[in-house]
Amino acid sequence: MSAEPRINDRIRVPEVRLVGPSGEQVGIVPLAKALELAQEYDLDLVEVAATARPPVCKLMDYGKFKYESAMKAREARKNQAHTVIKEMKLRPKIDPHDYDTKKGHVVRFLKQGDKVKITIMFRGREQSRPELGYRLLQRLAEDVADLGFVESNPKQDGRNMIMVLGPHKKKTEAMAEARQAQEARKADAKANPGKSQNAAESDYVEDETETEVEAEAEAPAEASAEA
Repeated sequence: MSAEPRINDRIRVPEVRLVGPSGEQVGIVPLAKALELAQEYDLDLVEVAATARPPVCKLMDYGKFKYESAMKAREARKNQAHTVIKEMKLRPKIDPHDYDTKKGHVVRFLKQGDKVKITIMFRGREQSRPELGYRLLQRLAEDVADLGFVESNPKQDGRNMIMVLGPHKKKTEAMAEARQAQEARKADAKANPGKSQNAAESDYVEDETETEVEAEAEAPAEASAEA
């Protein structure tokens, strides 16, 4: 069955409960009278409650109504928050520089409102020292405690040890803050035209770096970055 409501001469009932263009209650009127009023106002007669007895119909510009409904649905989809789980892979004997780099990625993911799956990969004799991975996961959790919390405690999974961090900030909040920051940058660029070129070049370099990280970090279902 079509989800579209019946309009104008597609309505097949002897009488309707009519609602005017401003939402006022006209009352129960013959269908012919309702169609006559719709033509007089240059509007459509739209059946808004087909199961009522008699059906409720409203005078409106149906084309405009459909357009506005589509725009609202589009905006709702745009603002919809999807839970994303990123993955960061580390080795138990990671060097300090690599650790700081990967911690930076975890910080960025948490700031975006995403969960992060931390995987410690053991190889060879490292498998006999699971405490190294456990201590590394504890250290990382403490370093990002202001942005996220341990949602799933460290656990052994074959040759890997896994922990999941959840963000303190909701995804919707992170998206709203990102939009505000973007609008602030645009406003600043308009107010300082000479400064905007340097900022744009800086943003380009930063975005390019992030793109490389994502290319390394993201798998089809999850983001990953190997140590």
